[in-house]
Amino acid sequence: MTEAVVITGIGLLSGLGEGIAPHVEAARGKRDAVIDRESFAPYPVHPLGMVELDRQIPKKSDQRQMEPWQRIGVYAAGLALDSAGIKGDAEAKDRLHVIVAAGGGERDHAVDGQILTGLKTAANPGVFLNERLLGDLRPTLFLAQLSNLLAGNISIVHGVTGPSRTFMGEEQAGVDAVRVAHARIAAGQAEIILVGGSYNAERRDMLLLFELGGALLKGAPVPTFSRTPGQDGMVTGSVGAFLVLESATSAAARGARVLARLDAVSADRVRREDGAITRSLVKQFSGHHVEPASLVVSAAPGLAGPATEEQAALAAVAGGRTPVAVGDLVGHAIEAAFPAAVALAAALLSEGEAASALVTGVGHHRGEGVASLSAA
Repeated sequence: MTEAVVITGIGLLSGLGEGIAPHVEAARGKRDAVIDRESFAPYPVHPLGMVELDRQIPKKSDQRQMEPWQRIGVYAAGLALDSAGIKGDAEAKDRLHVIVAAGGGERDHAVDGQILTGLKTAANPGVFLNERLLGDLRPTLFLAQLSNLLAGNISIVHGVTGPSRTFMGEEQAGVDAVRVAHARIAAGQAEIILVGGSYNAERRDMLLLFELGGALLKGAPVPTFSRTPGQDGMVTGSVGAFLVLESATSAAARGARVLARLDAVSADRVRREDGAITRSLVKQFSGHHVEPASLVVSAAPGLAGPATEEQAALAAVAGGRTPVAVGDLVGHAIEAAFPAAVALAAALLSEGEAASALVTGVGHHRGEGVASLSAA
C-alpha cells in the first residue's frame, strides 16, 4: 500500500446543524449539544431537528419514499460531495465508489403494535402470526427496510454511478467501512470513495432493543468519560456522517482542497474480558504514528467499563490528553459513530486545531477501531 489517502470532503448532519462549522464550534465548547429528555423519557436522545431536505434531496418523491435514516444519510452524502467539489462533476462521480455502514432499516411500528395486541386474544397465535407476517409486513429479509437502500438512494439522488457496498454490524460496520475504503485507495484499487453512514435515534424500536441489553443511560446525561457504573449508558443521536476519501494523486490532478490526510485505519474484535479493550487498542496504536500532543477524538458509546479501558490505553500514547467525545456533542450514532469521529477529527485538523489526530472507536458490545490523521 503506497498511495497516500487524503480527505477532500466532509458531510456532517446532526442536531448541531450541518457542515463543518457547527461541529467544530461544539468541539471547542462554543456550542451546546441539543438533547431531548422528554419525547422518549427516561431516555435522552440527540434529535436531528428541522432540515431543509430540498437542499440535498430536491425531488419530493425521493423524500417520501425514504425513511428518516435514509434521508439523513443521503443528505449528509450530498454535503460531502459538495465539500469535495464533485457534486456536479459527472466524470468524478463515475469513478466514485460508495461504501456505507447501515443497520437493518426501520420497522413499521403501527403494524408491529397491531400484531402484538392481536396475539393476546388470538385463538391460534401461531397461525395468526404467520398470516399477519405474510400480509402486513414488508416482504424483505429483515421485515423492515434493507440496509443497502441507503447506498441505492445516494446513487439515485446524487447521480453516483460507481460501485457500492454496504457493511452491517453496529459500530464495527462504521470502522470497517472506513478501514476498507482507506485500504482500497492505498492499494490503488480505487481513486476516490464516498464512505460513511447514518443513524436515526428517534426510534422506539431501537431504544427498546438497547434497553433490553441494559445499554441506555436514563435521566440527565453526564460527560462520556465521567460516567460511573450504574449511572452510565448510551445517549443515542440522529447523525449522518460521510467522507470523500481520495488518492493524493487524484486530488492533486483535479486541484482539490485537502482537508486532512488519513494515514492509517485498523480494527480488532476481542472478547470483552477485563483489560481486553485496553490491550486491543494498545496493540492497534503500535501500527499508528501518534504524537503525544495529538488531538484525540473518541466515538465511545458511553458505557463506563469500556470508557475506563479506553482511557487506560490512551494514557500511554496521548500524554493523558482528554478525548473529544463525539457522543457528548451529537449523541452515539452506532454505525455512523466512527465515520462521524473521523469526520470531526479531519474538520478540526482543517481548522488548525492540531498537527495530528487519533480517533478511537469502541463498540458498545464488540469491536474496536483506531484511525490516525495528520494535517494537510
